[in-house]
Amino acid sequence: MRIDETLLNEAKAYAARNGRSLTSVMEDALRQLLNRSTEAGQRPRVELPTYGDPADRGKVDLSPERIAELLLEDDLEYVRRFCSEDA
Repeated sequence: MRIDETLLNEAKAYAARNGRSLTSVMEDALRQLLNRSTEAGQRPRVELPTYGDPADRGKVDLSPERIAELLLEDDLEYVRRFCSEDA
């Protein structure tokens, strides 16, 4: 097995700081990695709430240009309200 030297040095330092052997640190890291991938496959599917007509889904323009326009409109509306309150 070949391990990047920098990564190996970090693992050795971690083991030393925590009073553990390098082997136990590597075993724990490998266990966590394997458990994480197993747990991800076992998670139940989650249905997220949506609004509007399902036939219209995917028809909303969320391009960067459109988002910039919406943010600008929101900023302008805020300024209009702010300025009208001061008058």
